[in-house]
Amino acid sequence: MIREFEPVVFTVDLPQYGLLAGDVGTVADIHPSGKAYEVEVFRVDGSTYDVVTVQEGQIRPATKNEVTHARTITPAEAAPQG
Repeated sequence: MIREFEPVVFTVDLPQYGLLAGDVGTVADIHPSGKAYEVEVFRVDGSTYDVVTVQEGQIRPATKNEVTHARTITPAEAAPQG
């Protein structure tokens, strides 16, 4: 079960947002249906990269046995469209 304010992992690429499967975000809101989520994605300096709406199946809960990974955002991704 995915809960508000929990870390989640994207399970699919979301090229419209410059996000890749394996990127990590935090659930900011759960839609009333429980089938869609607002996920905030942060840069490593703590600033918000974007807040995106995803459907169940596009994210999964992060586990305690996982670590985050840094990657460079390409210039086209630096200003997300979301």
